[in-house]
Amino acid sequence: MNVSTPLTLSTAQPVAPLRTDETITIIGLGYVGLPVAVGFARHFTNVTGFDINKTRISELNEGFDNTREISRAEIEASRLNVTHSAADLANTSFFIVTVPTPIDKGKRPDLSPLRAACRTIAPHLSKGAIVVFESTVYPGVTEEICGPILAEISGLRCGIDFKLGYSPERINPGDSEHRLETIIKVVAAQDAESLQRVADVYGTLVHAGIHRAPTIRVAEAAKVIENTQRDVNIALMNEIAIICDRLDVRTRDVIEAASTKWNFLPFTPGLVGGHCIGVDPYYLTAKAEEVGYHSEVILSGRRVNDGMGAFIAAKAIKMLASLNVPLSSAKVGVLGLTFKENVPDLRNSKTFDVLEALSEFGVRPMVHDPMVNRTNIPKGAYDWVDIDDMPALDLVILAVSHDAYLAGNVAELVREGGAVIDIRSALKLRDIPKNVRYWSL
Repeated sequence: MNVSTPLTLSTAQPVAPLRTDETITIIGLGYVGLPVAVGFARHFTNVTGFDINKTRISELNEGFDNTREISRAEIEASRLNVTHSAADLANTSFFIVTVPTPIDKGKRPDLSPLRAACRTIAPHLSKGAIVVFESTVYPGVTEEICGPILAEISGLRCGIDFKLGYSPERINPGDSEHRLETIIKVVAAQDAESLQRVADVYGTLVHAGIHRAPTIRVAEAAKVIENTQRDVNIALMNEIAIICDRLDVRTRDVIEAASTKWNFLPFTPGLVGGHCIGVDPYYLTAKAEEVGYHSEVILSGRRVNDGMGAFIAAKAIKMLASLNVPLSSAKVGVLGLTFKENVPDLRNSKTFDVLEALSEFGVRPMVHDPMVNRTNIPKGAYDWVDIDDMPALDLVILAVSHDAYLAGNVAELVREGGAVIDIRSALKLRDIPKNVRYWSL
């Protein structure tokens, strides 16, 4: 199949007539971009999804989404065109940029994918076009970095010949309830006319409602503080979990008791990884430093959350020591390698922090994850073992509570007198044998 050929024409009749007034191209077809592209293809006749990853385009043409966000049936029923050829970006009137915005090794914002996206778009930018960014950035990036790149390469005037918009993504991987159409969409643009246009386009798809931010910088800031707030609150609960551990009190019991108060926010402790909560706060603090403010609370929360892998590994070592198990021969199983439940994404997963810390103590764990192809797992001081082939374990760590694990009883993997670490307190206490030690974060 040609890379710019529609996947498959839908046989279902849309509720409303398809719109022909905008030609839409989504740049980046990952966790965010693909749902956006498929969603718009339900309402507009001409929608293209562009990604530089040729393998990704080939898989989508075959009806397979490796992020598992879009089903084969949805892909095969979609009018979406997918391509890795920049030539197919010509004649686009409405660009949506959904490329990743990671951090570098120094935990500073890495805008190289965003800059590359602008350089890809610019030669195909025409008068009257609008470019809307969904990628998470710090306030100012859209107008101070992206706009000038687009203008310089295209030769067009930003704000006159073409316009900028910003609409922060709120995709939650693995969440079947909160989807693109059911989440209020924040939109912003350079002027009232382009704001109306952006709101009108997204309003066709998003039925939860549209919030019009007064400026692009407001919308950029709103996105980056959403995950920063979650990060800080989880850090607080992680710190409380450390204190509860020293007091020999189960954190989950404490949270359940406190949650009976009407204004208590029931955040829970855990490993904070992925490409949002563990990354976005650094975009905010980097910009804060640029304008002369050094964050105390946000960076403190980041340090707490980044240290939880080592804390859990240390707890595992203490439990093995209490069982009189030599570390070099300890049979330890770690279940779950992805950054969160029920997704196949390994990016910035903090389970690898646990594995690295265990290896520093001389433990070589056995690992497993039902959501991941074992060939995609980075090499390290651990061994992949199919869960049915694991020996009787001295210790099992349920690092990511995938539904597949909860459907069974992971405690059965442990020998008599062994131990279970349940990071997310996902297991039922009644399922833990009396002769097995249990600890949860």
